Amino acid sequence: MTAPMHHPLPILDLDVLRTFVMIAETGSFSAAANAVFRTPSAVSMQIKKLEETLSTTLLERDARSVSLTSDGEMLLGYARRMLTLNREAVAKFVAPTISGVVRLGSPDDIGECVLPFVLKRFAETHPNVTVDVVIDQSVNLRKRIDEHRLDITMINISDAGLKTSDIEVLMTEQLVWAGAKGGTAHERNPLPLSMWEEGCVWRANALEVLEKAGREYRVAYMSSHTTGQRSAILSDLAIAPFGKTLLGEGIVPLGPEHGLPPLGTYQLGMIVARDAGQHVQVVAEHLRGIFEQYQRTGKF
Repeated sequence: MTAPMHHPLPILDLDVLRTFVMIAETGSFSAAANAVFRTPSAVSMQIKKLEETLSTTLLERDARSVSLTSDGEMLLGYARRMLTLNREAVAKFVAPTISGVVRLGSPDDIGECVLPFVLKRFAETHPNVTVDVVIDQSVNLRKRIDEHRLDITMINISDAGLKTSDIEVLMTEQLVWAGAKGGTAHERNPLPLSMWEEGCVWRANALEVLEKAGREYRVAYMSSHTTGQRSAILSDLAIAPFGKTLLGEGIVPLGPEHGLPPLGTYQLGMIVARDAGQHVQVVAEHLRGIFEQYQRTGKF
């Protein structure tokens, strides 16, 4: 009797799955290509091969956007879990042998609200890697890494500027007007704003949409630190453009229903020095995992 032939199931390539996740999160082949450091044509070939391997269509494409099919939505969940499991498995074997000092840059908002938690978790898995943090504006952080004074930096980016091919997108998030719960600052004219200094992409975005909408405004409070912005908002002295991540107790999002123009989205990017050693790469991978989790669950 002839034994039945069993054809082994194909093994999915983690690099291809990472590209697929990037396309799903950015909604763009070109943006995903920048994030994974490949050409758009190479990314297209990866997705074509993935669809052929699974015998299904994962993405619907038109002239302006890319969206997931129902099978694509299903694969996205598996892909994220597989990438997370891969990181955890590698860290168990590699982390104990890695040591060194990593110079990490961060915008103030992420540095205040997210980074302490991120670094605490990293220290638990990589006790021999020391992370020294620099908090500054994104334009200054970009300059610091170009001058080799940082190993990794996170920066806030928008359609208006700072986007270059070496920036990997960690998170895309809604930018909202933040006001005090039950406050009236948004009803005043001119509109009182709490703003960061010149060079902040959130500031530039906010002023641009207000001017396009013909809404009068004044900068009532200026601070280079998120804690200062938060104090002005909670005191109902002003409103400010904030990422949704920053909204905490006593602060609510405001929008068109409050007479304010929408602010759109912004992205948190990451730049890793081209000559980065293994100890730098594990920090970068840790950041990728943290923000992938946030995009998936809304929690850090």
